[in-house]
Amino acid sequence: MKITHFGHSCVLLETGSARLLIDPGVWSHGFEDLRDLDGVLITHLHGDHLDTERLGALMAANQHAELVVDPGSAAEVEQIGLQARTVRPGDALDLAGAAITVVGGEHALIHPEVEMPPNVGYVVDHGAFYHPGDSLVVPEQRIDVLGLPTGAPWLKVSEAVEFFRGVAPRVAVPIHELTLSAAGIDSARYRFSTLAPAGATLRVLANAEATEV
Repeated sequence: MKITHFGHSCVLLETGSARLLIDPGVWSHGFEDLRDLDGVLITHLHGDHLDTERLGALMAANQHAELVVDPGSAAEVEQIGLQARTVRPGDALDLAGAAITVVGGEHALIHPEVEMPPNVGYVVDHGAFYHPGDSLVVPEQRIDVLGLPTGAPWLKVSEAVEFFRGVAPRVAVPIHELTLSAAGIDSARYRFSTLAPAGATLRVLANAEATEV
């Protein structure tokens, strides 16, 4: 599998059968030039995961691609004239030969007085890759490569480390980093490296470069 990180939570997966883009948000750059996509998947409606201003053009340029969204994002994409498949935890679907299992359901807590939207995670090809969105849900499947959230208003580094250990992937790819300064990103990556579960490695991806993992 090849993974391209476009900054923050946006990643392109090339599974061998499908090209899947997950969470093209407002802080991510370069995804708008992608073509030949088979699917675009949205975990939840927050702008750093769903950029409605660029999504319409992206889908117009990839008319073969299916748009897959969580329940909270369905109305957002409908308002910009897009048709999408709404998925919920427990759903399973096939996108160009790639198996997608939907997990999670709830956004991690920011504050008790802040209303949280639905959030779904996507397990691709029975555990080959897992993108949790804004949650720390450990799926039932054994995960080979994990998209590991690095910094967020809802996240402490200790929680991210325990999530890393709970999932226990072969490789963790840091994502969701742009709420932090450069020093903060380096600090979180250091903790991930030194506190990783046995047998797991951390793989930091160069921005917008496809990497075999």
